[in-house]
Formats: sequence, C-alpha cells, structure tokens
Amino acid sequence: MIDLDGPLFVGSEGPRVAIWLPIGLISGAVFVLALPPFSLLPFALLSFAALSLLLRAATGTSSMLIGFAFGLGQFVPGLFWITESFQVEADRFGGLALPAVLGLAAVLSVFPALSCALAAQLARAGLPPALSLATAWTIAEWLRGHVLTGFPWNLAAYALADWTILAQAASVLGSYGLGFVLVLAAASIGHAMGGPARESRRAYLGVAAATMLALAMFGYLRVALLSADTGQGREVRIVQPNIPQSAKWDPAARNANIARLLFLSARPGAFDLLLWPETAWPGFLAEDPGARAVIGWLLPDRAVLLTGSPERELAGTDAVYHNAVLAIGSDGGVLARYAKHHLVPFGEYVPWRGLLPFPRIVQSLGDFSPGPGPATLAFGPFPFPGVAICYEIIFPGHVVDDAIRPDWIFNATNDAWFGTSIGPWQHFASARMRAVEEGLPLVRAANTGISAVVDPFGRVTAFLELGEQGIIDARLPRPLRATLYARFGDWMPLAMLVASWTGYGLLRRTRPTSSQKRGVA
Repeated sequence: MIDLDGPLFVGSEGPRVAIWLPIGLISGAVFVLALPPFSLLPFALLSFAALSLLLRAATGTSSMLIGFAFGLGQFVPGLFWITESFQVEADRFGGLALPAVLGLAAVLSVFPALSCALAAQLARAGLPPALSLATAWTIAEWLRGHVLTGFPWNLAAYALADWTILAQAASVLGSYGLGFVLVLAAASIGHAMGGPARESRRAYLGVAAATMLALAMFGYLRVALLSADTGQGREVRIVQPNIPQSAKWDPAARNANIARLLFLSARPGAFDLLLWPETAWPGFLAEDPGARAVIGWLLPDRAVLLTGSPERELAGTDAVYHNAVLAIGSDGGVLARYAKHHLVPFGEYVPWRGLLPFPRIVQSLGDFSPGPGPATLAFGPFPFPGVAICYEIIFPGHVVDDAIRPDWIFNATNDAWFGTSIGPWQHFASARMRAVEEGLPLVRAANTGISAVVDPFGRVTAFLELGEQGIIDARLPRPLRATLYARFGDWMPLAMLVASWTGYGLLRRTRPTSSQKRGVA
C-alpha cells in the first residue's frame, strides 16, 4: 500500500509538486506502452492508477499541472513518429520536426490538464475519486476529438485494441465510453493502493475487478453469439505497392510506380473488388480516359477498382482540389466517387491561411478542399462501401453515413510518411476500433502498410506487414446489424456517465451511515 502520510502527500505543496510532476510525466509515458504495437495492458492500469494517486492530495492548480505533465508524457513519445514525415523533404522541413511535435504535445496536454482539474473539483464535491477521474477524462477526450477539427489519437480505449474480447464493449459505448470504463478500473486500483482502510481498499479493488470482468464477459458472449452471422462475402484483392514517399510524386518514378500497381494487380487469382491505397494513382485519373481504359482491361469482367486519386474541379478561373476515392468499372468508366471531408491541418490544407505563414507538407498544386461528409458508394451488385481516407478513420462516430448504412468500410491510406515507426500501428488500431463500434468489416489498403481485412469484431483475418510489397486475396466478411453505438453515437457514452453517477447516488442513499451503524451495534 502507498503511505498517504508520507512526504509525497503531506507537507508544503510546493516541494510536493516538484516531485509529483516527474511522476506524472513518467506515468503518461508508461501509458504509451499499453498502446499498439506494444499493447501491454497492465501498463494502462498502472498509468491511470498512478495519476489517480497523485490527484488525491492535489489542489486545483497542482492537479492541472499534474495533468499537463501526464499529457506531455503521453503525447511526446506517443506522437514522436510524426517527426518522420518532416524528413521526407528534410531540406525544407527537417528543422521543424522537433518543435512541431513538442508544440502539438503541449497543445494536446491542455486536455489532460483540464480533466485532472475537473476530477479534483468533483472529488472535493463528494464524488468518489475513481469516478471523478473517469468522468473528467472521458469529457476531455471527447473535447479533444472535436475542438478545432479534433484529434482523437491514442484514446484510452485503444489500449484494448489488441485485446479483442475486452474491446467489444465499444459496440455499445464507443471508444469514449470504453475509455471511461478502463480509466474507472485503473483509478479504482489507484485508490485502493492508498485506501485509508482495509474495507475501502477491498471495495475499490472489487470495483476494478468487476469492471474488467464485465468487459470480458460481454465481449466473450458477443463474439460467441454473433460470429455465425458474419459469414463470407465477395472476393477482394488489396494491393500494397510499398512506394517510398520520396518517390511517390517524383516525375522520374511515375511510370515505374504505375507499372508496380498494375503488375501486382494482375497477379493470378480471382477477385470482385480491387483495392488500391490513398492517392495510389499519381495524377488525375478521372481526367485520363486512356489510363482508365488500361485499368478496365486489367479488371476481370464486372469487377470494380476502388482507388485513391486526387481530383480537381474548375470553379470559374480557379481549380478546387479533392483527395478522393474513385470506383472504376471494367469498361474504364467512373462509377462513383468520394471526396475526403476531414482533412489534415498543415498536411492537406493550412487553416487560417491569411494569418498563418506556414507551408503544407503534402505536395499538391493547392490546398485540398473538403468533401460534403461521410458517404456510402453504390456500384452494381456489390456490397456498399463506406469510405474513410487515411486520417478520417480516427474519428469515432464520424466514418459512416447515417442515412445509408454501408455493408463495409474501405479505409484507403498512405502511411509512407511515417516509415516503420509506431505511428502506422496506432493508426491501424483506430481503424480496428471503428469496425467494432459500427459492427462493420473493414478493409484497409495502405501504400506501405499496414493493409488488412478486419471483421466486425475487430479481428484481423488477413494482413500485410508494414514495409512489405504484395497483395492480399481474401473474402470480405459480412456485416452485423447496426450496433447501439452505430445507432446512437456519442449519446451512449453520455448515458454511461449518467448511469454511473445515478448508480452512485442511489448507492449512497441506501448505504447506512457510520452513525446508523453505531446505532445498530
């Protein structure tokens, strides 16, 4: 047990804060080990347990500083892979790599800081510390996913992405709600470590154990009862060309890049759907009937290619550019198109361009413009895909068109910017969680990996390693019925918060007070 009467928690707050901040920083860094590709779940419990302990003796100001330190520990090592993208054109952007990561981490750390300040305030108001931290952390993560276009990267729930059974509750609660459950369990362990009485310690350990057991039981039953409904659908072929980002838009390498795509696509084997990555075609494919004719000749009869390709539209004398996915038929015609709607700030466009003198990192003739929003594509007798291009897949509840539910999700991406770092693994974890949340299979075509087929439980059924060139031939899993999260979105984690607070209030009203216990005795 932790000694709450020791120098770490008792005495002048100034010296204690000087000790708390490094511990908070280390606790945040420990959480990164719980995320893919490491997926060491006990480190997530340890991380938030330590944070909960630190907040027990903190005031509003010190709790905010602890949260900020925790955020820096989480985001600097967790996002350090971003520096890889600045090395693609190191002569232009290399010097910005470290300042960009540190600056982004500092901005994102504001959310853990606010969550810890709120948690301390709720605890002082009488809410149990574990429930206070879980509530405040969930609110802060939701805000991080929405404020200023949002950046919901490395949510707490993603520590469960590789623990398939435990991740199934995302089908009801979404990733924000699943994060609430995980933080509640971890914070309960932390409170038990510093519990003032044996009875209290047992109660909090019981909460943690019951919470994790409930996740496991729900996940096991969901997979066992619904697996028979997924079956097998159409044949898909995923092409992973593994073209380095430095060569992707090099005019001298253009013909070789196209030849690689066509060569891999033409390998022996039958397929109904051919899938290429984000911006796989190095040009405006919709404007190139000769190239589309060659692609149509390559496709089996009635097969369809889904490929990333930039698009442009004339708006008066100006051109509007889109990062798009096109559906190309065996006759070379464009059957459907989707334009990316959630663009990467400073990558695909510069926000507040009139005020910020920063260049884009992504090469193009101009800023990309967003499409109208999530969409379901329809072409022939094929299962309808919902399309999410690269960055879009990280946003819970904003991937699928609510008006026309798709049969599967196509995630076209290009993570070549980030080499063989942990970034593509974290990105893939986000994609898998979308499959669980929506109850839809997901197929991922990535330029340099990770390409995969994922069933609606988040299980990987086919896979191409990061940095490998090749194809995947696989059957498309069938979808499940719309999950509760697919139907109600972020109302579900809100309902979880309300239910938790209500349950605690009812328990507090029915639990006898210490004076009542003495009277009975």
